[in-house]
Amino acid sequence: MTPPHDDDRFDWQAAETDLTNPTTGGPDAEVVDLDDARSRRAPRPRPPAGDERTHYDVPLDEEPTPGGGPVDVPPLSPSGRKPVVPPALAGWANIKASIRYALAVTAYRAGFHGLRSPWYAVQASFWATIGLFRLANWQRRWWWVSEQSALRQAAADANDPAMWHKLHREVKATRAWRGTVLVGEVAAVVVGGPIVVALAPWWALALAGVGAVAGLAHIGRPVDRPIITPATVAGRFRRINSDVVLRAYYAAGLGHPDRANQQITFGSNMSRDRSDTGSQVLIDLPFNGKTWEDVLKARPAIAAGLDVSVNQVFLTRDKTSHRRHTLFVADRDPLAVAAGRTPLLDGKPRDIWAPAPFGLDERGHRVELLMMWVSILIGAQPRKGKTFAARALALFAALDPYTRLLVVDGKMSADWDKFRLIAHRYVCGVVPNSRDNDPITHLLDMLREVKTHIQEVNDFLAKLPTTECPEGKITRELSRKYPLLRVWVLVMEEFQNYFETDDQDDNKEIAALLSFIMAVGPSAGVIILSSSQKPSGVGAGDVARLFNRYRDNHAVRFALKCGNRIVSEAILGGDAYAEGFDASALPTGKEYLGVGILYGADDHTPIVRTYLADHGDAERILTAARRHRESAGTLSGYALGEEITREKRDVLADVRAVFRGKEPGLHWKVIAARLAEEMPEHYADATDESVSAQCRAVGVPSVSVNMRGSVNRGARKVDIVRLMDGRESA
Repeated sequence: MTPPHDDDRFDWQAAETDLTNPTTGGPDAEVVDLDDARSRRAPRPRPPAGDERTHYDVPLDEEPTPGGGPVDVPPLSPSGRKPVVPPALAGWANIKASIRYALAVTAYRAGFHGLRSPWYAVQASFWATIGLFRLANWQRRWWWVSEQSALRQAAADANDPAMWHKLHREVKATRAWRGTVLVGEVAAVVVGGPIVVALAPWWALALAGVGAVAGLAHIGRPVDRPIITPATVAGRFRRINSDVVLRAYYAAGLGHPDRANQQITFGSNMSRDRSDTGSQVLIDLPFNGKTWEDVLKARPAIAAGLDVSVNQVFLTRDKTSHRRHTLFVADRDPLAVAAGRTPLLDGKPRDIWAPAPFGLDERGHRVELLMMWVSILIGAQPRKGKTFAARALALFAALDPYTRLLVVDGKMSADWDKFRLIAHRYVCGVVPNSRDNDPITHLLDMLREVKTHIQEVNDFLAKLPTTECPEGKITRELSRKYPLLRVWVLVMEEFQNYFETDDQDDNKEIAALLSFIMAVGPSAGVIILSSSQKPSGVGAGDVARLFNRYRDNHAVRFALKCGNRIVSEAILGGDAYAEGFDASALPTGKEYLGVGILYGADDHTPIVRTYLADHGDAERILTAARRHRESAGTLSGYALGEEITREKRDVLADVRAVFRGKEPGLHWKVIAARLAEEMPEHYADATDESVSAQCRAVGVPSVSVNMRGSVNRGARKVDIVRLMDGRESA
């Protein structure tokens, strides 16, 4: 039976791999005779009663029943040799990591004990006083030879006066000698003590005093009451071996140990995984018709047979056989351990062409997601971390100053409000309000702008020579060279709300535009990031068809906790459920917020614990992102105060947008060139004279501007900002 344990200190460890095979597994295994070892093994000590801090390696399960196929002993390495240099010291990077870890642990322990040191001193003084009396009592009993009293009493009871007198003479002689020793001890303390105090340096007296108090406190305290408590507590370990696995699989009905051709066998040795967070083994089902689907259905029963939580059991299908799979048993529930704060908090610039940090998988490995060329769908029940997961990816894109963000918040919450700092377009809600006037109209204008951008990008790419664009698609170098080819990220939070507006014509146009962007956008550098808590049953007729097409065409899916299997299939797709991925089976609880299944990003489908970036973190990251964009001169649209739709060109806002970084002024020729490059729809034929005339018409003075030693007529940024501020105040 499994003894009760403290959940805060409970841990798991896989140690022995196969008790039916006279070997132990692991990369450093040595062949031993387990039967001989068991026969010579001393009884394991049990923890003293009441000592809850002490942990011993004790068996927590009954002896398993032998059975199943053998497990081969793996070689230590291709050469069969152990590494000469320990892995922790192999290479400068490992040495630095080991030193950092040792320093961190030492610092933690120093802080832990330093904070408690006053209490340690109080306890030590108390127990030292008791220890002093206890030591005096030991000396008294030693002098009096009290253990001989029983012998003299036995001689008296036996009416043996000769033996009694002999014992009495011996005890008198012993007491006389020991009394002399005690007198010498007292004399040494009384006479030598003051001399030592007068002559010894203070630090020697301090050390002697500390040593004396510590020694007396050790004598005085009870055995189960240590003064200094450990800063770290060793875990209690459960052994997961092959026989325990066999017992669990047989109990789950996946085989039978005594019937022919129904034994569970192992395709590998049982070993620790690389992260040392659990045990794994390759399992072959018997040739009795049992399949991968049967294993998935039996997962709760397997967990019960292993005596662990179902969240600790992970099954991975093996592509070589439909009856083979990998069983991974985590030491503890990995999904209940938070991934921590997002690494984006450093505020450093990021590159949209590099993978975005997303979270940690069940093995503790870092999960990254390359956003380029894909569209991403995130779905879940309310308050399960859906918006936080979508916002984490959007924050990564925001830190790339050469990426344009277009944010549509269909639920009109504060979660996306700070993206106004950097968003090229920002639409909030579905009901007209004071800030966005008519969100539906603005959304339509924004989607039309995205469609036009996609068409212009494709036309531009088609005209580039093959020497510059050999594959006919955007590259990182081209996106940096040509502003038109910059990457756009379209965020659609609760996008289903825009398929169910009061105007059916608007619904159809929105659905058609989103379907077009979904189909063509990724190849033109437009990334779609969609999230929804209602991924099915939206709209009717063509709107419903286009909604389903938009939803189903997302290449990457991330599903957090869902209400039922139907919703999970709507997010992840039907193929995902057939492969054993069901977001409705994810655990429920506060500690599982942000846990979801990432499907389609890679051949491997991990369960991810997303990094956390709360509202304050998002504001901090977006403030840094705005600084990066101001420095690069890439702020545009809404972030610069530009309206989403304009009946005519806003010369002041457009000219202000082409100033980069801390440039105080620009020549008219440079302004015209930048306007034609960045806003060809309005300024394709602009010249320095025409731009100068338009600016002077709205009050911008034409002054002499020095640009890198070249002086010519142009405009100063301070004059443009002053005119824009005056226009807004009016």
